[in-house]
Amino acid sequence: MLITKKNRRIIYENLFKEGVLVAKKDYNAPKHDDLDVPNLEVVKAMQSLTSKGYVKTQFSWQYYYYTLTNEGLEHLREWLHLPAEIVPATHKKAARPARPAGGRGGGDGAYRAPRGDRDEYRRRDDGGEKDTGAPGGYRPSYSGVGRGAPRE
Repeated sequence: MLITKKNRRIIYENLFKEGVLVAKKDYNAPKHDDLDVPNLEVVKAMQSLTSKGYVKTQFSWQYYYYTLTNEGLEHLREWLHLPAEIVPATHKKAARPARPAGGRGGGDGAYRAPRGDRDEYRRRDDGGEKDTGAPGGYRPSYSGVGRGAPRE
């Protein structure tokens, strides 16, 4: 399919910036949800990149999910004339917030009840052993159809 260079550049720049792209399987949509490009052109441009091995495609619930591969990263970097320092958002390491030095104890976290009552949790009031199992005279009767029917 013929895609104008302007639209192809918009699609590739967004794919490179985010590292992923989502497109609805609606070929008649006037434009893509995030880009100002017809949805058909987005799907076909990604189909072309998929056939070259630059993008991995996952389809679920009428949406295409495209993920940039390492080969695709190099291809788009070359096509868009970008330096090696610029990487997609999915390739950046997220900065984790520093943890407090105190660890788990106390702090401003959620309230936890004191655990002093754990000793009494399984204690019996009478101090004796618990009778386990059903009483000796217990004989269940199953009445029904099939294997549970009484024998005649």
